[in-house]
Amino acid sequence: MRKAESLTSNQILVKSIVSKEFKEDAANYKNENEYFEFFSASQILKNLNLSNEEISDGIVGGGNDGGCDAIYVLLNGERVTSDMLSGLKVTKGSILELIIIQAKMTMGFSEDAIMKFKTTSENLLPLDCDNKEYEKRYNEDVLDEFKLFRDIITTYITSQIVISIKYFYSTLAANDIHENVINQKDELILKVRGIFPTAKVAFDFVHADELMSYYNKDVDFTGILTLSESPISLGGNDYVALINLSNYFNFIVDNTGKLRYGIFDSNVRDYQGNNSVNSDIANTLSERNTETDFWWLNNGVTIIAEELRPITTKSLEIKNPEVVNGLQTSREIFNYFSKDSGLLDSEKRNILVRIICPKEESSRDKVIFATNNQTSIPKYSLRVTDNIHLQIEGYFKTKGLYYDRRKNYYKNRNKKSSEIIGVPFLAQCLITLVLKQPDYARARPSSLLADNNTYHLLYEASPNLEAYYRVAKTGKIVKNIVDLSEGLERSEKSDILFYVLYAVVSKKMKTTDITFDKLKDFDFETLSDEEINNSKELVYQLYKEEGGNSRVAKSSTFIKKVIDKLNMQQETS
Repeated sequence: MRKAESLTSNQILVKSIVSKEFKEDAANYKNENEYFEFFSASQILKNLNLSNEEISDGIVGGGNDGGCDAIYVLLNGERVTSDMLSGLKVTKGSILELIIIQAKMTMGFSEDAIMKFKTTSENLLPLDCDNKEYEKRYNEDVLDEFKLFRDIITTYITSQIVISIKYFYSTLAANDIHENVINQKDELILKVRGIFPTAKVAFDFVHADELMSYYNKDVDFTGILTLSESPISLGGNDYVALINLSNYFNFIVDNTGKLRYGIFDSNVRDYQGNNSVNSDIANTLSERNTETDFWWLNNGVTIIAEELRPITTKSLEIKNPEVVNGLQTSREIFNYFSKDSGLLDSEKRNILVRIICPKEESSRDKVIFATNNQTSIPKYSLRVTDNIHLQIEGYFKTKGLYYDRRKNYYKNRNKKSSEIIGVPFLAQCLITLVLKQPDYARARPSSLLADNNTYHLLYEASPNLEAYYRVAKTGKIVKNIVDLSEGLERSEKSDILFYVLYAVVSKKMKTTDITFDKLKDFDFETLSDEEINNSKELVYQLYKEEGGNSRVAKSSTFIKKVIDKLNMQQETS
């Protein structure tokens, strides 16, 4: 088992999410281990759109479960229960799935778990199995689910059902699986194929990385995009097309008329509100009595698709679309028609849309970077689709803090400003503490992460989610005290802020050598106003002695004077 300090970011992240969500729903679960069964099933079955009740009903773990914590019988993607058996509509070629999940909050995968799968499958999968023979060995829920699976096969044998059996083994393990465990998995698949030779049999090891991938992924969405005219093919499976504004509105909303937020996740900025550009878009939309088409005056939208298929000459089926450029335009279109849905039927104007289906993930990232890089946004914004920032955002949420990867995302969702941490602010705090460069943090707030070496040191070399969280919280606390300081000009507060942060942490730790490893244990909760104000006075006095202006704060030498002063105090204390 891995030691706590050597857990990967995703392992820490999953543990934190499970702990937080368990506390919110503790009345329904005995402990975190039991909740982990529900959590794992929820993530694994995410694309099936099952309700929480359906997922809970499929959990069979406990005494005599045969290694099966959850079992689901599905027909053509819909969960089936025993009371539905006689009334099922089973057409030729229908797909019958048996999904079996084992979920344990361990740090690895064991052979024993798969051996239990093998024994249970050998006993309960054969069509001639008699449940009575195993009543003392397996609990009733396990027996009932396997019986239902067998009964559907025998009852609808003439429908030539396609059988699919899928095993999932979910733990908090890192992405490393022992060869012996893999061999056990292979043996299980062979044994099941021996029982059902034509069945599709699969086994997935669901480790922490996989769980976070499920957790961050929206439910699959396949939409039909109706075009105004036949699209122009760009070669391969890429198109440029004009789309009626009303058809585009219907594409970006769900069946309740709400905006599909998930399709805009790859934008580095969230909706910017009533700025000059958006106001112009809104005004253009309002000018209906004109011969000028909307797309003449607007750059349009770029959509990336996982899969793309022409349905007719004027319609495309798009799986998991992502609007990677055109969020502001899309939001204004949404706002416009949401106010008066009656305008949809009479709308004659069009928007220009590029639909791209990249074959490689690297190509997708290049499109996101290029389409966003053409706009006037801070360079750090182009980093926020990196996995580490997704992890930071997810981890902060478990602590009641919101990492604003996309500017205004949480503001637009009515989160308190005190709960929101911007990408630049966290970077400034990290650069101050870890790299001892508050001057750099003060001088270059918009270009901090454009430097590859700095970015590597802060986010790639040794990322630590707990350290990021504690730095963010400490930074917010210190900033609040400094901002409320009386007798200081605003510019002075800005000049000294990050030096004060460094002094506070250094004095609390009793060292000027601040590292990620030390920061993950930093006790920000016991910081007093007096401690912060003492550090503020220390920094401010030195700052005034050196000239008391931004030149001092932005110089690389001032931090040395602060460190020397801190060292002197520590030696005499």
